[in-house]
Amino acid sequence: MTSPLNGKTVVVIGGSSGIGAAVAEQARSRGAQVVLAGRRLSSELHNGLRSEPVDVTDNASLQRLFESVGRFDHLVYTAGPAVQAKNLQDTDLQLAQDNFNVKLWGALRAIQLALPFLDEHGSIVLTSGQLGRKLVPGQFIKIGINAATEALGKQLAKELAPRRVNVVSPGVIDTPAYAGLSEDQREAMYAKVGQALPVGRVGQAYEVAAGYVLAMENAFMTGSVIDIDGGGLL
Repeated sequence: MTSPLNGKTVVVIGGSSGIGAAVAEQARSRGAQVVLAGRRLSSELHNGLRSEPVDVTDNASLQRLFESVGRFDHLVYTAGPAVQAKNLQDTDLQLAQDNFNVKLWGALRAIQLALPFLDEHGSIVLTSGQLGRKLVPGQFIKIGINAATEALGKQLAKELAPRRVNVVSPGVIDTPAYAGLSEDQREAMYAKVGQALPVGRVGQAYEVAAGYVLAMENAFMTGSVIDIDGGGLL
């Protein structure tokens, strides 16, 4: 059976590594033309896929990206900063604002500027995280960003119809997002988190990427939050 993604164009913002790269690979395997976009990318092939540089905090940069791509069918937004866990009283609020500017406002800027190029029956898939509905001390930045992303995903599903808008909410996934830790620290953290999950381990990028593919392929899905967290919210 041919995938609904066959022959479609997918733009993945934040696609240079981790979940975004896994989404791009799975979309390509289904016959999609994939464009990777990210701050660390250049206008050349990246892992065999077309790539374009973009700064999601800059409207002009996003405008150049979409003008370069032209008409396309699906927008996937996985870009997000590395957020330090701190209590409100110990947090530099300018740094917190910068975090919101990348993941939340960056997504809104990307959507707004993509609309003239995005097929009217296409889709948008955003990224939140289990720290939007799971409350943890010291994580008010992630909780605020993710909760807002999920609410906006549902609102935009109504506002932008017939375009579809969905949100994928990953749990702890083995990706370069934790590259700031040493290998021993990462493995210890993964083991501790995994032991507390019903599935007994942390997730892999390809497992989460399947949720984005589902949101793009399923034309009857909109306004959904897709939890792929190994049972982390239970």
